[in-house]
Formats: sequence, C-alpha cells, structure tokens
Amino acid sequence: MGGSTFDDMTQQGVRWSADQVLSLAPDAASRKAGSKLGAAGPWSEAGSCGEGTVWGLCKGSGSKPYRTVVDIADASGPAYKCSCPSRKFPCKHALGLLLLWAGGDGAVPAGQPPEWAGEWIEGRRKRAQEKQSAGAAGSSSGSGDPEAARRRAERRAERITAGATELEQRLADLLRGGLAGAQSTGYGMWEETAARMVDAQASGLAARVRELGAIPSSGPGWPVRLLEECALLHLLDQGWLRRERLPEGLATTVRSRIGLTGSADGPPLRDRWLVLAQYDTADARLTTRRIWLYGAESGRTALLLSYGAAGRAPEPALPVGLVLDAEVSAYPGAGQPRVTLGEQFAPPAPAAIRPPGLTPAEAAARYGEALRDDPWLDSVPVTLGRVVPTPDDDSWQLADADGRTALPLTPTARSRPGLWRLVSLSGGAPVTVFGECGHRGFTPLTAWPEGAGEAVSLC
Repeated sequence: MGGSTFDDMTQQGVRWSADQVLSLAPDAASRKAGSKLGAAGPWSEAGSCGEGTVWGLCKGSGSKPYRTVVDIADASGPAYKCSCPSRKFPCKHALGLLLLWAGGDGAVPAGQPPEWAGEWIEGRRKRAQEKQSAGAAGSSSGSGDPEAARRRAERRAERITAGATELEQRLADLLRGGLAGAQSTGYGMWEETAARMVDAQASGLAARVRELGAIPSSGPGWPVRLLEECALLHLLDQGWLRRERLPEGLATTVRSRIGLTGSADGPPLRDRWLVLAQYDTADARLTTRRIWLYGAESGRTALLLSYGAAGRAPEPALPVGLVLDAEVSAYPGAGQPRVTLGEQFAPPAPAAIRPPGLTPAEAAARYGEALRDDPWLDSVPVTLGRVVPTPDDDSWQLADADGRTALPLTPTARSRPGLWRLVSLSGGAPVTVFGECGHRGFTPLTAWPEGAGEAVSLC
C-alpha cells in the first residue's frame, strides 16, 4: 500500500481517541466491559507492527489467556480475532486492546507479531486478494451474455410496471373512499400491498407503502401527512410509467427510487475522506448502516450504504473523525450521494479536518435545490457553522450565532441522548454541527467545538 505506514503514524503520535474506539462497541455492555480492559493490568505480550496489526494476551477466568488480534488497516474498518467464546464483534477484549493502543503510553510497543497473530493476518490478506480477483473475474464473466441480461431487465421492468399500475389503482380507491377510511382499515391492507410490490420486484415502492401504513392514527395532522405521502408515491408511479419522457438524470433517479439501484460505475475519485458520521437503522428484516464521508480536496459529501441481515452488524465500521486516503465510485442518479469504497492507500487515521459550515438559511435552501433533482428526497447532508442549540417551547432548534435564523430539530433528534451531548459540548457557545436537513427539520449527527477539538458523535 502507498501512503504513510502504520509505524510512521504511531511514531508521529497519531492515534485513535478513546471515543473512536468505543464507537465500535456493539452495545452499551460491551462498551463498559471494554473500558475496564483498556489498562495494562490484564495484558501481556501486547504489540503492533507496520502492517496495521495490534495483538496481545488478555488474562481471563481460565488458565490460558485470550489471544486477541485486530487488523486496523483493513479497508472495511477494523477486523478482529479473539479466542474468547463471545459472539459479539468486537468483543470486550478487542475493545480493551484498542483502548490500550490508543493510550499511546508505550503499553503496545512496535514489534513483530507472534506466530498465531501473523498466521491470522496473513490469511486475511490472502483471502482479500482472492476475493478481489474473484470479483474481477465475476464482473468479466457477468458481461459475457448481454442479450440474456437485457431479457432479464425487460422481464423485471414488465413486472414493475404491472405493480406500479396496480398500486395506482389502490391509491385511487383510497382517495375515492376518503382518507378517514384508512384509520379503520388497519395495517394489514398496507402490508398486503407492500407484499405485492415485493412480488413485482419493486422494493422501493414496497418500502414507501409500508411507510404509508404507519401514518394513520399517528398523531395530530396525520391525514395531511398521509395525503402528502400518497402524492409522492403517485408521482413515483407516474415517473416509472412515463420514464421514457423524463430527462436522463431524473429517469435514473426514478429507477433508483423504485429499487433498481444499478452499479457504482462512476469514475474513481481519490481523496482524503473524513468519516463524518456512522449510524444504523434496523427493522425485523434488515440492518442498514449509513456512513457519511467528506472529501478534503474535492469538497464532496458522499454516502456509504451497507446492509446486514437482522441481528448482524453491516460492514464497514468506521469511527467518526478518521480519515481514509481512498478512492470512491459514485452510483448513478441526479444528485445522488451514494458511493462505493474502492482502493485504500493508507490505514485510517485521525486528522484535524472539518467541513466548512453553512447558515441555517443556506442549509434549508440547499435542501430545496436538491428536491428539483429528487422530489422524494427526505434530507440532504449539510454542515452548520457557528450554531447554538436553543430550546424552543417544548422543542429544540439550532440557531445561528447572531440569532437571526434557525432550524428546528427533528422529533428523532429530540429523543436521542446525542441532543444532551450537543448541548453539553456547546455550553451556550457556537459549535459546528454535521447532520441531515429535510422537511422534518435537522438531525444532528456529529459536532465540533469552537476552535480546535475532536469530533463528537451524536448518534
């Protein structure tokens, strides 16, 4: 790999912070247990090497210590191996080892890995190379029968068209009977409709139908919200049914919103990508991870999106505040921020980078401009500069330092513990805040204090 080596970084004193390490914890219990193992007491034979590996032996309840090794330089975030029986990743021993390394007090000296750690890391690197080669071969072979691929695409388009036509009829029936009837129909009707959209291979339509089902009886003003969402769903249906008449960028966005995401075929863009935020959302079927990145040279904000089956954490896992010297490739669609992570040229490392900030008024205007390319967009990523969290009756808002303009926080943000971390970080003084700005308000995800200071995750 090009760029600075892991040893170069550690010799210069560049280490992760304790918060960055603990952000990898799968739950609060692991965070607490890992913190207790972040001291030298239970560890022996700990070390690190220039390949980006940290290892050590941790004394446990048994006669033999647990063998723990972490690959810090992995492109998809840290990888872990421990001989303990825990099914959590990372386990408390891996968290403790990383905390010990992050302390930078000489408890994890540079050296050569023991045989058990070296075999694991060598096997990982070998499997990664084989996977990369297999992926390249698969891409080559996958393009060997374009006619068969075209026929498959046509058959799926026909199924989606049938599903969109059926959905249009169901929306017409709902409006003809009156929105009040949706309150007594129950969620079963919506779930059955969503299942029909899944059968039509239109996952995007299915997801929006399920959202409709949660609106009736959801609080004051629900008929207005239901009508708005029905209108957006009707617009998406019509966009698909008349996609040949749309400009190319908007037609691509419609296909993406329907569920035809395409592949990340944009030209690779190399930059120093700051990890702005990482958070997961989950339902009974799937866990979705969103990682926001900011390119220090390009000024571009990009989104890494990954999925895991219910109960399994997606990859990658990248702590807030780290910087990756890497390439990304964009997915198609007008104004779409989603990218895929490509080649990485150096291990992730902390850096004193933060994106430039906008005023609340500028952030709201940016969301409005983005809606021209994507009318179904819930929010856009923005960074607010010099704002102060301020109570507003029973709610909160982020007001600029002069108090002239403000953005209300979303209901989701007001219910998160991160709100109080933000208030504590500010203490009434201006802060820089990254988050998502949309029609429901602003959701803060990461904040920086005025002047110098590390990023604080609010997720």
